[in-house]
Amino acid sequence: MNRAAAEPVCVGVSLGERSYDILIGGGLIGRAGAEIARRLPGIRAAIVTDANVAERHLAALRESLSAAGIETQAITVAPGEKSKSFDTLQQVVSGILEARLERGDAVIALGGGVVGDLAGFAAGIVRRGMLFVQAPTSLLAQVDSSVGGKTGINTAHGKNLVGVFHQPRLVLADTDVLDTLPAREFRAGYAEVAKYGLIDRPEFFAWLEKNWQAVFAGGPERVEAIAQSCRAKADVVARDEHEAGDRALLNLGHTFGHALEAATGYDSARLVHGEGVAIGMALAHRFSARLNLASPDDAARVEAHLSAVGLPVKLSDVPGGLPGAERLLTYIAQDKKVSRGALTFVLTHGIGQSFVAKDVPASQVLSFLAENLSP
Repeated sequence: MNRAAAEPVCVGVSLGERSYDILIGGGLIGRAGAEIARRLPGIRAAIVTDANVAERHLAALRESLSAAGIETQAITVAPGEKSKSFDTLQQVVSGILEARLERGDAVIALGGGVVGDLAGFAAGIVRRGMLFVQAPTSLLAQVDSSVGGKTGINTAHGKNLVGVFHQPRLVLADTDVLDTLPAREFRAGYAEVAKYGLIDRPEFFAWLEKNWQAVFAGGPERVEAIAQSCRAKADVVARDEHEAGDRALLNLGHTFGHALEAATGYDSARLVHGEGVAIGMALAHRFSARLNLASPDDAARVEAHLSAVGLPVKLSDVPGGLPGAERLLTYIAQDKKVSRGALTFVLTHGIGQSFVAKDVPASQVLSFLAENLSP
């Protein structure tokens, strides 16, 4: 089947006057100009991308936008997590201002989660808020970071600690571009797909256990997995846009995972975000079992599935070693899910039964980390 010929799946994010569509399917970069011009007529745009994505997809996007009468300026940053910084944010902001774009113009993020978070933050602060469009090119970005309006950069104190909520006006998830992803990046994105099943959709997790190989191979199963993930996130965002309640569930695995990313200095050669989330989800289920909240069998099932697709599930899977339990606990305590010093985790009563646990004793976390750091 010619995937580009199929009509995209449309998932809506319901936020009143700020509602928007997520389009999922093949060939969407080629039709981006028509889709954007229909929703945002008369705009000019800055395209923020990284050097790797620019080489593969920037020309096609600019051609599509030009054909729809949209004038563009490209801003290219270095690939990798280290571009989520104040220095690179300043580069992007300066590029937008130098292009003399106005508040009613758009910033288009063409890239993975790093580019989306960075470009979205710039769009949220330049001229006190410009229009924003996401064109995510990684699986992780298509199912997670491009949806919901969370933007930000990292600091020496931790990940995503500086940012704003700034919703896109459109998300274009072109599934064809995933064919160019390195296998490691696709696996890392898959961790976020599995997360939606583990939060509150056990039937989706069971479907993934049976169909993950077809998802990796492409075709209708891949589109279905992305669409189901986007529906799950859209439902949560519509209920809790600013993470005051239910939306915190989307952080399953992230408190542990962010600490591991900080502990490895955001070195993507050692650990990328989705790998940190995979280890974090395995730890969350193992910790829940240790606290007698869930069966050890559920933790084993989660680890078995993540391992089957090639994801890391243990602290010892991080190359180069990790600091001690006390240092890891310091990174956890700095994580933005901490409220007034109390440790907050997303834990579980079983597959698809996650919940937010507040006031988790630091002593229990410390001893759990020490156990899991032991060879």
